[in-house]
Amino acid sequence: MTVYNELKNKKLFLLDMDGTIYLDNKLFNNSLNFLNYIREIGGKYVFLTNNSSKSVNDYIEKLQKLSIIVDETNFLTSSQATVHHLLDQYNNKKIYVLGTESFKAELREQNILITDRYETDIDCLVVGYDTELTYDKLIDACKLINQGVDFIATNPDLVCPTSFGFIPDCGSICKIIETATGKKPLYIGKPNATMVELALKNNKFSKEQTIMIGDRLYTDIACGINAKVSTAVVLTGEAKANDIETTPFKPDYVFENINELYNILLSFNSYSASAK
Repeated sequence: MTVYNELKNKKLFLLDMDGTIYLDNKLFNNSLNFLNYIREIGGKYVFLTNNSSKSVNDYIEKLQKLSIIVDETNFLTSSQATVHHLLDQYNNKKIYVLGTESFKAELREQNILITDRYETDIDCLVVGYDTELTYDKLIDACKLINQGVDFIATNPDLVCPTSFGFIPDCGSICKIIETATGKKPLYIGKPNATMVELALKNNKFSKEQTIMIGDRLYTDIACGINAKVSTAVVLTGEAKANDIETTPFKPDYVFENINELYNILLSFNSYSASAK
């Protein structure tokens, strides 16, 4: 167990959601007990998600239905990181948003000037994980890029895990646009270190007390590496065991699932969680 000794001191757990804690609407084994353990030791869990199809309020509602104790302080999303970037770089400028109604509502709440119609005075195109994607939106995006507007995307994830396999995520939508226009976007979410840095700023824990846990090597693990915190990959989502050998983003720890990590953490503490 000495290889896991550093885990004793972890208090801030930065977690991906889909493929890490749950899949679709089904929690993985002992996910609830794992989260309860973090609370019992005086720690904090913060969900860092690249999924920009839902707002923080949507996620609060979803996770509360899964019996997970959360409020707005338990989330940092690529949508929020994108809001920070847009307010800093494009304040009072018009933004075309290729994304869900929920994503657009989140931007409007921050008084960002957005549209979902092609217009000639647009300064920036923002692409999110759009589960309401239409071909007309893709045409608008290509028109805007060919006119020279800036191209920004919430996250580079190629796929999103489901119970029946994978479906296209924001990165795949951007690949379509990139293939048509030759233009790559600036990605705001993971693997950029911004979301980890915001989590550290908002909480009382040090980098040494922090660990990033997720199922994607090129986003979750790369984000933790970029932010210089410990990393752990779980093999319940996109990453598979043989990917560890070839990735440039080597995690500090590899676990089959959250249950394996939970049992290791329990071995270091007298705390015993009752099954929920």
